[in-house]
Amino acid sequence: MQISSRLTVRLATVAAVAALALTGCTTASQDGGANSGSTAGASGAAAFDPTTVAKDDALIAMLPASIKDKATIEVGSDTSYEPAEFLDKDGQTPIGYDVDFAKAIAATLGKKAVVHTADFSSILPKLGTVYDLGISSFTINPERSKAVNFVSYFNAGVLWAVQKGNPNKITMDNLCGKKVGVQTGTVEEDPDVKDRSAKCVADGKPAIEIVSLKNQTDVTTRLVGGTIDAMSADTPIINNALAKTNGQLEVLGTTYDAAEQGIAIAKDDVAFSQVIEKVMNKLIADGTYKKILATWNNTDGGIQKAVLNPTAG
Repeated sequence: MQISSRLTVRLATVAAVAALALTGCTTASQDGGANSGSTAGASGAAAFDPTTVAKDDALIAMLPASIKDKATIEVGSDTSYEPAEFLDKDGQTPIGYDVDFAKAIAATLGKKAVVHTADFSSILPKLGTVYDLGISSFTINPERSKAVNFVSYFNAGVLWAVQKGNPNKITMDNLCGKKVGVQTGTVEEDPDVKDRSAKCVADGKPAIEIVSLKNQTDVTTRLVGGTIDAMSADTPIINNALAKTNGQLEVLGTTYDAAEQGIAIAKDDVAFSQVIEKVMNKLIADGTYKKILATWNNTDGGIQKAVLNPTAG
């Protein structure tokens, strides 16, 4: 199994997804529109202007009636995962490259994206009812692919970080008994760190103390403060944390298990999923896709072609 992003679910129906979601199916804690102003975001990146994207009447004509008649596209996103999706300085407005993709998709389809802040584990169960799309750094894996449709749009791997200078002398081979921070519901938490801990126990060593927190920003804060020994997250999140903490953190080891991330759509929304695949490839072809990633310093994660339901690793 590829190990690279967030929320592990083994579900064939929305009800099953809801039953097994790690933190339950809560409603969005805050709702924020994907605004189109020209002010700078918290990262210093200029806000994306969806009016620069031309609508595509041919793609609009392909939309199912349930979407075609709506003025907005509702998007679920866990806005604590900078720089992919997070809240601006006002604490309410979602920004990040995933938010910009949502805006660009909606503009192509002649609509406005409304990006809702939601608990990560609540997004997939609500596709097709509350949310039209889930754009929140979901890695495409076999379990999730049984529950939802995915359109690939980004590559990410797993990377670790420790305090600058590595004062606790952490290595990838001596994690047993150490405190490791992860965001709740990520595959960094389960299966990666969970499996590493099980191996420790099987070898007669202390288990890894897994510090699981709802928000990635809180994990980063704990590492900077020295109350955990290391943290694990997707590569763009670790790289961003290093840049934002003024040299207080450093990388541990190298990136591994790179895998594709996908835009999630309800399993029975096949026609809409096909349109989203075409929209993403249009954005790739016309340069909008690369421009968005460049704004957030993440062109390394770009892909050449978006694919509906690619083979999950």
